[in-house]
Amino acid sequence: MRGPGSGGDATDADVSVGTRRARDRQISQVPYLPGLDGLRAVAVVAVMIYHANSDWLLGGYIGVEVFFVISGYLITLLLIAEHERTGAIDLKSFWIRRFRRLLPALFLMMLLLSVWVSLFERDALGKLRGDVIAGASYFSNWYQIFIGAGYSAGNDFAPLRHLWSLAVEEQFYVVWPIIMLAFVRFGARRIAGVARWLFLGAIVVTVVVALLDYTGAQQTPELTPDAYWMLGDRPISKPDALYLSTLSRSGGLMLGAAFAMVWRPTAVMRGPLRNKAKMFDVGAGVGFGILLVLAWVMSFDPSQGVHGFLFKGGLFLTGLATLAIIAAITHRGAKTGHLLSNPVLLWIGTRSYGLYLYHWPIYQIIRNIAANKLQFHEFVLAMVATAIITEASYRFVETPIRKGKLGELWRRRGELGRSGGAGGQQRPVLIGGAIALVLSLFAVGSMATAELKQNSVQTQLDANAELACNLATGENCDTEPDEAAESEPDPDPDPAEDIDGELPVEETPVDDPAEGEVPVESETTTVTTVPAGPTRFAVGDSVMLGALIPLQTLGFQVDALESRAFVNGLDLVETLAREGRLPDQMVIHLGTNGRISESQMERMVAAVAEVPEVVLVTNDVDRDYTAGNNELMYSTAAANDNISVLDWQGLVKACEGDCLENDGFHLKPDGQQYYADVIAFQLGIE
Repeated sequence: MRGPGSGGDATDADVSVGTRRARDRQISQVPYLPGLDGLRAVAVVAVMIYHANSDWLLGGYIGVEVFFVISGYLITLLLIAEHERTGAIDLKSFWIRRFRRLLPALFLMMLLLSVWVSLFERDALGKLRGDVIAGASYFSNWYQIFIGAGYSAGNDFAPLRHLWSLAVEEQFYVVWPIIMLAFVRFGARRIAGVARWLFLGAIVVTVVVALLDYTGAQQTPELTPDAYWMLGDRPISKPDALYLSTLSRSGGLMLGAAFAMVWRPTAVMRGPLRNKAKMFDVGAGVGFGILLVLAWVMSFDPSQGVHGFLFKGGLFLTGLATLAIIAAITHRGAKTGHLLSNPVLLWIGTRSYGLYLYHWPIYQIIRNIAANKLQFHEFVLAMVATAIITEASYRFVETPIRKGKLGELWRRRGELGRSGGAGGQQRPVLIGGAIALVLSLFAVGSMATAELKQNSVQTQLDANAELACNLATGENCDTEPDEAAESEPDPDPDPAEDIDGELPVEETPVDDPAEGEVPVESETTTVTTVPAGPTRFAVGDSVMLGALIPLQTLGFQVDALESRAFVNGLDLVETLAREGRLPDQMVIHLGTNGRISESQMERMVAAVAEVPEVVLVTNDVDRDYTAGNNELMYSTAAANDNISVLDWQGLVKACEGDCLENDGFHLKPDGQQYYADVIAFQLGIE
């Protein structure tokens, strides 16, 4: 018998081993599944609609979770297949492939954006610097959590906020292959047991997130401390951390990975499930139905506490629905994969990475700040621009680099140059390259040296917060401190002189004492009447805080806080009522930051029952609860003689000049003065 490698005939054992390996290699193959590109298309379209205007698709953000499940499935499937084909996992090659797929378009987008911001949004360069560094290192999600710049922070020009999800995926790509090195050594049969543990891990993540979630309306750390974790002196938003962190969003990745360990497309078609195509199509239909309902109704707004189901099983249900669709897509006999493989969805799906990458910066350039919602015509314009840029990036940057053709193109250019065949073509290329280089250097230099600036709204609110009155403690509640200091009584007053408006009282002689009483010497008692001080209180949120100075000029003690909800202002007013410290006139502007319940309004009415004049100011913000809040104010005023309504929602439209910030409701100087003027007119203040 000849030894191995001698070139002789193979033994029966050799044939058996070789056949088994050949079979394993076939089972381990990962065929191209166009239906998955179609599913990616559906997911990215949902996200882009949601990012444009959340009113159009309240839960469209679940498309990101669909991406996580797909990534977990495909990456795990590829790693298992590689190990079964070669007996190893080449980490270096895997990471190089990932970097070649992801980094070129990312760096190109950030470079183009940096040039734009350097030319047209220079005040945002300081903040962009941190976002670019975090984006390039795939650390965006943790960076946003740390600085408090999640999706709930809406007044910034934030063109890279969407990179958090790419950071989660890239961190998964770095860590997961290393973990898989241990798992694949268990063998194909035992790895199915690992899948059960991963599924259990996804359940544990869901339960922990539900327990950690803060379900109320999130405001500032001072107003809702339970909505934050403290990292030293830095408050960390719980909703933002749970939404953005890799750990809390790992459930979808684990579900996809677990499914890959038990569901390989080629192996499925060799087993009894190959004849169950209709069953999988029905499952996919149910999965799409679940995703549609969730995308339609599961809104996310931490400032209003609207995220309960999302963090209490919503993400897990999204993952299960996605797995049902993937099961049908990977079954060759099912129709789901064919339906998702139409040309339109394939074009979108194959370019989903670029569409996701470019759409958010383009949205921001159009609307300027994150909180603004696009109008339909703006959305159409943004989609056209996104599609054009994405296609150019896909054809001329991503695909050549991914396929290793960039070096080939560069060599061909050099050969043509040496042969003299490209002289006419090289000049425009060289000129364009020189312009691009100059702009790039200008952008990088500008960003590196830029001053870190807050947005105009935050700057104004921070400055006014230092001056605002705290009615509960009395801090900063001298409306005009300079005049108050001047009104202090002279230690040696002239009784014949009126000092600062204080009227002297004439001397009153004491009557002769009655018999038996001790005589009392006659004395002169001078009574000074101290001004009662301001009798006007203004209680509100950030809209009122912006108009702090002109309101103080009118004699108001202004207690206004950023992000204050109605219930927080109600607590303050009730405290003042219990202590007997309510004024003669009171302006209440609350309702920007959440829905007002009838019971809360009834408590407010009871608290201000002894105040002669109370003005409720309506709100002019683009929120689904605004109309209800304003209607409640009108009905309350109609039922109470001491309460009136100031229709700010209607009056603000008549403001002349540059009145509103880019978010459409915070006040610029013209708007601040106008706001104070209409309140003065309402109360008859001269």
